[in-house]
Amino acid sequence: MMNVTEVAAALIWENGRFMICRRPAHKARGLLWEFVGGKVEPGETKQQALVRECMEELAVKVTVGDVFMELVHEYPDITVRLTLFNASIAEGEPQLLEHCDIKWITPAEIGNYDFCPADEEILKKIINEHKEND
Repeated sequence: MMNVTEVAAALIWENGRFMICRRPAHKARGLLWEFVGGKVEPGETKQQALVRECMEELAVKVTVGDVFMELVHEYPDITVRLTLFNASIAEGEPQLLEHCDIKWITPAEIGNYDFCPADEEILKKIINEHKEND
């Protein structure tokens, strides 16, 4: 059985836009855009991990909602099971503690950014759901 790394991430909406974060250049998949989040540590629930990661990476307290999507993606160096939760910022303004940039984008703007490959399916779902709501 291959080793799967559990990752929890947040889909945070504000006024019709959602938050994306740019990975620092020195990290794996550097300068690609992603959803805020990170690895689930032993003994944590995915929700607890997400709250901790948002605090560590953005200095914000988030409220975690339901699961938007779950998928498994194999990178050359790591296999991740990514659980993306709907979430909202309860306290604080996002700070760049970990990432080199943060943007709030509309689904129509997704094509302007290079995302981590694991996020492609998620982005398609966001676009599709948004079309239905138009």
